[in-house]
Amino acid sequence: MENLSINRIDIDEVDSTNNYIKNLISSGFSLPGFTLAVTQNQTAGRGMRGNSWKTQPGKNVIFSLLCHPDFLMANRQFLMSEIIALSICHACAEYVDDVSVKWPNDIYCGDEKVCGILIECDLNGKYVSNCILGCGVNVNQAEFESDIPHPTSLMLKSGKVIDREEVLASIIKHFCKYYIMAENGDWDAIDKEYFSSLYRRVGIHRFEDESGVFNATIERVEPSGHMLLRDEASLLRRYEFKEVKFVFD
Repeated sequence: MENLSINRIDIDEVDSTNNYIKNLISSGFSLPGFTLAVTQNQTAGRGMRGNSWKTQPGKNVIFSLLCHPDFLMANRQFLMSEIIALSICHACAEYVDDVSVKWPNDIYCGDEKVCGILIECDLNGKYVSNCILGCGVNVNQAEFESDIPHPTSLMLKSGKVIDREEVLASIIKHFCKYYIMAENGDWDAIDKEYFSSLYRRVGIHRFEDESGVFNATIERVEPSGHMLLRDEASLLRRYEFKEVKFVFD
């Protein structure tokens, strides 16, 4: 399989790997191709809903990957979310069972969260210029102090200590595969695999929006990233990020 040339930067401790890369860009550093910033300890991690994410040093896989998918129009930037989510999903599935992608891009083992992803894109006209994929995979952490619900780790799920570098290498291997597929225009295949990997894709489940709790099935996810739910009255509901959430029993 063809691989991408990725420049890796290792950092002992940083507030946020996404911020680290953004600071390099704003300082005028030339970062062509792919840049991978990896840290042993992130002190101010954050998620899509503004949740804090505290980690134990040296226990997890924490990184941000900068790429320049200038072949993607702005209205298709969700494809990068699908690519990194599938990459991490496959890597985690090498160690534990029942791994899925909770829309839009959390990685779950069963009903517990093993990875959070924060994606930040810059646009140049109608196209994506820079994309920073910030990821935190709980690998060997056993105790959690954060406001993120239902956390777990690969170690807790598998019952064994896992080599973090192996996990990262697997993520990057899968990322290269999907990114090359995207460059070659094979977007539909990525969309379909993303949908088939969704958490609670099958069956009726509880959701909550600004009007309250309701039961629905996941109908599909649009290329823009909007999720469509079919409720019990057979009405189709369309949601952007943060407009609806899963309800846990």
